[in-house]
Amino acid sequence: MQLSDLLVLDIETAPQTAHYDELSERRKSLWWNKISKTVPENITPEESYRMRAGILAEFGKIICISTAFFYENEAKEICLKVKSIYGDDERPILENFSLLCSKMSSIHHGFTFAGHNIKEFDIPYICRRMIINGLPLPACLQLHNRKPWEVKMMDTLNWWKFGDNKNYISLDLLAEVLQIPTSKTDINGSMVQEVYYKEKNLSRIVSYCERDVVVTANIILRFMQLPILKENQVLVVH
Repeated sequence: MQLSDLLVLDIETAPQTAHYDELSERRKSLWWNKISKTVPENITPEESYRMRAGILAEFGKIICISTAFFYENEAKEICLKVKSIYGDDERPILENFSLLCSKMSSIHHGFTFAGHNIKEFDIPYICRRMIINGLPLPACLQLHNRKPWEVKMMDTLNWWKFGDNKNYISLDLLAEVLQIPTSKTDINGSMVQEVYYKEKNLSRIVSYCERDVVVTANIILRFMQLPILKENQVLVVH
């Protein structure tokens, strides 16, 4: 695996509407049919929507995709360039991400997605939202008929499992045990919906997403027995 082939990514999502009551009656019914068997008996549809809608592609939307790739500077040090695609309108986010993927895969023969839990969450979510928005999937995201060994993803969660499929570890805990500075400084994933709809502070969410990408990049470096990035080796492009 070449570091230069990796596109490190993380997404942030939110429910499509701020409140359950804003859904159509049919959507409310479909929501409860999907979620009712997996929530405690005393949870109302309104509460379950607030808790879970953002992580389900059928009821959520992508508000930020932060991406990063490794490169060498003039001193031959490993560096990271970070760029985010974000906004309230999901379609241009997905269109721009698709263009980026197509460009990267045309330049790098070994082009590979990298991230934490991207096999089970980020990449499937992106693909589903692209289909829902009527967008064509770039070749690198046409995964539905691929054999497992044909899917090019470097998932740090999957790597940490080492074949133990019962194991789950959060990005925050993995960073802690590997002595990597945390990204959870002023916000965590459970707060994104409130920051987005109540505070209307998308820039705060983008910064958080970018920090997650940097943490993931450092985890990859630790797995490869390489020094983690110093602050001056991370370039955030706006």
